[in-house]
Amino acid sequence: MTALSKLIKVLVLSELILVAAGTENAATYVYVSNAEDGDIGVYTMENDGTLRPGDRVEAGKVVMPMSVSPDKRYLYATVRTKPYTVVTYAIDRKTAALKQLSKAPLADSFPSICVDKTGRYLLGASYGGNKVSVNAIGKNGKVSDPQQVIPTAVNAHCIIVDKTNRYVFVPHLGTDQIFQFRFDAKTGKLTANTPPIVQMPAGTGPRHIILSGDNKFAYLLSELTGTVTSLSLDQKTGLLTTVSEVSALSSDSKLRKGVPRGLPVPPGESPHDVSNDIWAADLHLTPDGKYLYASERTSSTINALSVDAASGKLTYLVSTPTEKQPRGFRIDPTGKYMVVSGELSDTISSYAIEANGTLKLLGKYPTGKDSNWVEIVSFN
Repeated sequence: MTALSKLIKVLVLSELILVAAGTENAATYVYVSNAEDGDIGVYTMENDGTLRPGDRVEAGKVVMPMSVSPDKRYLYATVRTKPYTVVTYAIDRKTAALKQLSKAPLADSFPSICVDKTGRYLLGASYGGNKVSVNAIGKNGKVSDPQQVIPTAVNAHCIIVDKTNRYVFVPHLGTDQIFQFRFDAKTGKLTANTPPIVQMPAGTGPRHIILSGDNKFAYLLSELTGTVTSLSLDQKTGLLTTVSEVSALSSDSKLRKGVPRGLPVPPGESPHDVSNDIWAADLHLTPDGKYLYASERTSSTINALSVDAASGKLTYLVSTPTEKQPRGFRIDPTGKYMVVSGELSDTISSYAIEANGTLKLLGKYPTGKDSNWVEIVSFN
């Protein structure tokens, strides 16, 4: 065997070893919070998008929402019963196992948290407390006490950081507004942008907001109308401007405009019948930005819309029946699969996302009571 042949053989063997090692380390895990059971379900996603159920890890009632650190080392889960806390878990990249590292106090009960792009700060929005807050995160993933608490407006429902880590947006369901903040990643401090608020149409109930992959557009889901609003994001100022709006529901939907829930009934009046109200919940984009999906809880559907990447405009495609009362769902990093949870379901569903944006059911898997938040972590 010549020296060249030996070298080629060594290179081929080395490449095979690297491929094998990469395959061995490649893994995708799904974490689902079961609010009423007070635990987190752990699942492994197979290469075909099906799920393999694993352990359920104790957290505390009512557990939700969750967020993952940018380096994928930690999962943060909030407990929405007093004393309000956030639990830090270390993620085992080989087994999916969660190891509890610490608990830390939160400023209130939060329906939404997010970790900034540096992994050094945990931001939260409080629906009942009408505020936002910031907690610092140490290098070991452990969260400190709240370092900043800002009163905002009625029913802050979601908080996100833009791709540049300079701007933060918080929809408020009760006042139909999006709060706009500047974020200092060095100190973790939030300050109001100018103007500090984007006013949305009255009675729409802004709930969840997400950003396009290129950071040019934000998409806002309104709980009470089931509409998705496209907003352009000015990269220099961090300000949002409405571009267009479309219903995430089919044109033959019989649902009516909803009202905010959980409010006291005025004396002498009967409780409002919500059985036919629009009750939109969550929205996510595929990684390639081609499709946006929104969940609606009254009809128990996932609704697909196509996205014009240049203009940010959306077009309704199709609705798919899913788990009962779907509050949370997530799309895996490849954009091939979706996992949906239902607050009134004893299963979660995995779907294949077809080339035309439709969903194909792959399987249903056991879950706990009031499963409502999904995180997917991939080490591929």
